[in-house]
Amino acid sequence: MSTPPPAGEVRVADRRELIVRTAIDLIAREGLRALTHRALDTEAGLPPGSTSYYFRTKRALIEAIVDAITERSRTDFRAADLPATDPDDIAAAVAAWLDDLLAQRRNHLIARHMLITDLLGDRELHPRLVASLFSHRHARELFRALGAADPDTAAADYIAVIEGLVFDRFAGARREAAAGTRESAEQLARPLRAQLRAAVG
Repeated sequence: MSTPPPAGEVRVADRRELIVRTAIDLIAREGLRALTHRALDTEAGLPPGSTSYYFRTKRALIEAIVDAITERSRTDFRAADLPATDPDDIAAAVAAWLDDLLAQRRNHLIARHMLITDLLGDRELHPRLVASLFSHRHARELFRALGAADPDTAAADYIAVIEGLVFDRFAGARREAAAGTRESAEQLARPLRAQLRAAVG
């Protein structure tokens, strides 16, 4: 039987998680310029200096945010259990997964996109964020299983379509469209089906 962590450690973990969660919401709502230690203390309802205590620098805070986004994305992707045989089934499953992300993790998606742009020259964090929605490796394996003539190119094209669909829904022409409906999932599925069918002939 495992020993539970000391109460102090639990409180530290909870407070760090609260700060990171609050930071993601703040970025999504007000942009990266609003992300300061003082603003996070206020937003999270914590005593002044709390964020600075847990994250000494803005870099440390950004790293924790990237960790949270990428780890949650990895967990959600594994839970999706996407099929790998029929293009139409794959399109429907990926669309349902994206629709759920837009409904449940919209702020994560917005913050991720803002950070991808802001960290463009960061060789450590930028690649992690880029791969955190749908990794090129998984996409390549998918198109290999489907028998695509050029799995690498098909994978890159597929990810580009996914990224565009997500951006369109949180910041583009369809930003007002509600996620979590049959219509929403079908809107996402249409271009995915077209791209999958084209890639596998």
